[in-house]
Amino acid sequence: MNADFPRLITLLRKEKGISQKQAAAEFGISQALLSHYEKGIRECGLDFLVKCARFYGVSCDYLLGVSPERNGRQLTVEDIPEPDSSKDVIFKGNIMPILNKKLISNSLSIVYDLVGKSESKQMNTEISNYLMMAVYRAFRILYSANPKNENTMFSVPQELVSGYCHASMMVSEARAQQLAQGSDKNPDRVRNIDEMKITTEYLMQNYPKQSQALLNLIQNSENRLGFHDHD
Repeated sequence: MNADFPRLITLLRKEKGISQKQAAAEFGISQALLSHYEKGIRECGLDFLVKCARFYGVSCDYLLGVSPERNGRQLTVEDIPEPDSSKDVIFKGNIMPILNKKLISNSLSIVYDLVGKSESKQMNTEISNYLMMAVYRAFRILYSANPKNENTMFSVPQELVSGYCHASMMVSEARAQQLAQGSDKNPDRVRNIDEMKITTEYLMQNYPKQSQALLNLIQNSENRLGFHDHD
């Protein structure tokens, strides 16, 4: 059995709001044995796996960590909604959350278009890994706001998240920088250098709708970094 199984059956039980004793009775095993399963001390058989899947209404693939979807489906591009289709949230008349969301989403459109023009699969991987890790960190911060939220939703302990994520992001950043400024010996370097000649005029012409968002994001970010002047 994989390492995700103990964590997931613990999470599902707690989400259902039942004790180990109650769950063990449902499965027809002792509480001590269930405790061993949830701690990963002992491995269960296929019969118990199937019972868990049926009792909690999830797939065996989910319990085994094969799929992050509880119904066992594999995610496709068509399953992901467009960013604009999600609900905008306004906090007591403050439109800043909507503005920030649009700045980020429109800027990302430009980033990924440029990634495509680079014709570097590895660049796409490193940029994507960096950004996904940033979103993951943000979600973990929000998740930790309520102490009642179960840490068993994640395999990485809360006390290790910041350090591990930071290290992973720095590695992806370094690899992406190497690809951007790499030598001809790197087979997956950025190839279309001419396409990457970026100016403000270039952005305005090629991305008339998104360029203002990116330029504002750049200005806001550099203001936060203490660079208020653009000499």
